[in-house]
Amino acid sequence: MCYGALMADVQNIANTLDAEVDLSSEYVRSVSEALAAGDNESVRLQVRDLRPPDLADLIELLEPNQRAPFVTALGSEIDYDAFSELDAAVRDQLAAELPNAYLARAATELDSDDAAYFLETLEPRDRDEVLEQLPLSDRAALQRNLEYPEETAGRLMQGEFVSVAPFWNVGQVIDYMRETEELPTTFSEIYIVDPLFKVLGSVNLSHLLRSKRHVPIEEIMRDDISTVDANADQEDVARQFERYDLYSAPVVDASGRLVGVMTVDDVVEVIQEEADEDIRRLGGVGNESMTNNVLSTTQSRFIWLLVNLLTAVLASAVIKMFDASIEQMVALAVLMPIVASMGGNAGTQTMTVAVRALATRDLTAVNASRIVLREVSVGLLNGLLFALILALVTVLWFGSGALGLVIAAAMVFNHLAAALAGILVPLTLQRLGKDPAIASSVFVTTITDVVGFFAFLGLATFWLF
Repeated sequence: MCYGALMADVQNIANTLDAEVDLSSEYVRSVSEALAAGDNESVRLQVRDLRPPDLADLIELLEPNQRAPFVTALGSEIDYDAFSELDAAVRDQLAAELPNAYLARAATELDSDDAAYFLETLEPRDRDEVLEQLPLSDRAALQRNLEYPEETAGRLMQGEFVSVAPFWNVGQVIDYMRETEELPTTFSEIYIVDPLFKVLGSVNLSHLLRSKRHVPIEEIMRDDISTVDANADQEDVARQFERYDLYSAPVVDASGRLVGVMTVDDVVEVIQEEADEDIRRLGGVGNESMTNNVLSTTQSRFIWLLVNLLTAVLASAVIKMFDASIEQMVALAVLMPIVASMGGNAGTQTMTVAVRALATRDLTAVNASRIVLREVSVGLLNGLLFALILALVTVLWFGSGALGLVIAAAMVFNHLAAALAGILVPLTLQRLGKDPAIASSVFVTTITDVVGFFAFLGLATFWLF
């Protein structure tokens, strides 16, 4: 494909992406120019129809030095829900640059979980100043969220919920919902609690509205509900929602008291974040995002590139051991990258499946031995198949049956090593309490390169010379 055609395809893809969110380059440029000219009225007119996710995308597309002025230009017309859709790096930048009074207004409009997400990186003094400007009820809910560690249910939960006593009837509950202004604006579950605020059960809003007013609420409540520990890791919470098909779940503290509620929209974000995190870590880019600057991106990638350099030197040292054999037969230099490349790809396949299975708890101590045996069998079978193919190619290419047998044997050895490394390295890291997504690729690649080069060059030296 020629360069011009390739660039045309890239532009078509970019235009398609722009059309999906209605944020073309011309539109972003127009907003940017109006902002630079100080025409805040034009800025507000151009973005008034954007929904929160699209508004968040627009903020991320603007130049970093324009983001805070853009938010300020929108004033009270901004939909604060856009803050909960922002990339973490952009969110942290805005939290640091916007005035505390503005952050206080945003925290008042947002649900407590989204407000905590927006304010969590503030300096303690700034955070206290923001909290002091909030109404007492909002401040208490937000402080409750911020007390819990990051990536736990307590940090992600919504502090706003509806709870009633078990001796109330349906009519009393309905009147309470109509007359009480402090209740959340949207909810689907009503929780029944005892005097100590421990959860006894729940009633779905639709079930409540279909019941007669005189019916006691405890007669229609479900008492088999799943509760979430406020200190539970967000991945465990997401798995609980997936396993039991939950739409929402009450969050309880160490004493079993109701402190918040987790909803499925929060869990969907967790699942997406964890999947993105695993993919980035497998690629050695950590928590990098598209909005990070050049310096931070370079820093995050440099460490793993340095580790890869050290492992490459190790593989080169193995090649150096057989430099005399390579000098005598140039074909060895031509063929040995094939052995290492095939082993590396096979190991990466196994490692990717293993890391994801560990993350989803599909691979555990109970079935580990069976999965290891399966991967070894797959590695052996693929090794034999590719050994046959590559042996025939070698014979036709170099006219040497002995060289074909050598590379065939090396291919089998390396595929077996790749299968074992791809499954055992993540399992070992998991057993040691390390995240297998972080370092698995480095170890697996090193093993397949070293074994591939050593097996191929060692067999060639022993057999052919």
